[in-house]
Amino acid sequence: MKNIVKEKIQFNTPSTITVTDSEGPETFPAHWHNAAEFTLILQNGCKYRINDVLYMPAAGDILLAWPGQIHETVHAPHGSVIFIQFSSVLIENNLDLFAISRFLYECHHVKNQENPELSDFINNAIMEIKKVYDSDDPLSETRCKLYIYDILLKIGEYTIQEIKKDSESDKKSGSSWKYIHTACNYIIENFREDLTQSEVASHVGLSTFYFSKLFKQYMNISFPAYLSNVRVKNAANLILNEDLSITECAFLSGFQSTTAFNKAFHDITGYAPRDYRKMYR
Repeated sequence: MKNIVKEKIQFNTPSTITVTDSEGPETFPAHWHNAAEFTLILQNGCKYRINDVLYMPAAGDILLAWPGQIHETVHAPHGSVIFIQFSSVLIENNLDLFAISRFLYECHHVKNQENPELSDFINNAIMEIKKVYDSDDPLSETRCKLYIYDILLKIGEYTIQEIKKDSESDKKSGSSWKYIHTACNYIIENFREDLTQSEVASHVGLSTFYFSKLFKQYMNISFPAYLSNVRVKNAANLILNEDLSITECAFLSGFQSTTAFNKAFHDITGYAPRDYRKMYR
């Protein structure tokens, strides 16, 4: 882990998107950043590692490295890939996407052979993004963002379908997922408040005990851990604004004490808040 570095993505001001093809390195060490990175594979023979899993994608496949995930270019022949990087804000500013991000972030490899409709859609969208990005269109950033949202919507729809399939195979009722989805949206809308599990359970119409059990069953994470993740994600963005003190970032993100904030931030990001800020100076 000590060899893993954090990469700071330098977006072209004021854009929050970058596109790279022939300039991409053939190898790149394990690293992470707050941007998402989607890679379109143009040739066979590429090797990538995401969250310690090795992928050997075929031409036409898509690899998805989400914000904060450790990834590495093991081998990518010159001109064999096109990848786009975009700010995590494009996900975090949309409550519905952010609510299912726990599942989105588990999707790393879209295989053309297994899911040609989805991979072809993403393939075409990335090619359009590159075309617009390379143009002199004064509205290129907005057009690129629209394509990225199209991609995120498609991946989101695919993810929700997979969740429903798992629910049916596990004989869980479809209404159960609706409870959890409603709860996640409520959490994201109110995480800055002194939010409790019983309040969220009451909002969706369940007992606290049953809600706690159902939430863990669907989200594979406890309610307190999910809430803490949402708050830390928000705080990580606020910390980049040096006009705000670390304490202000903590309370603006819903933490009730700096002690709880410092512990949660370190547990989730691996860094103390002040060290995290220093990396961006």
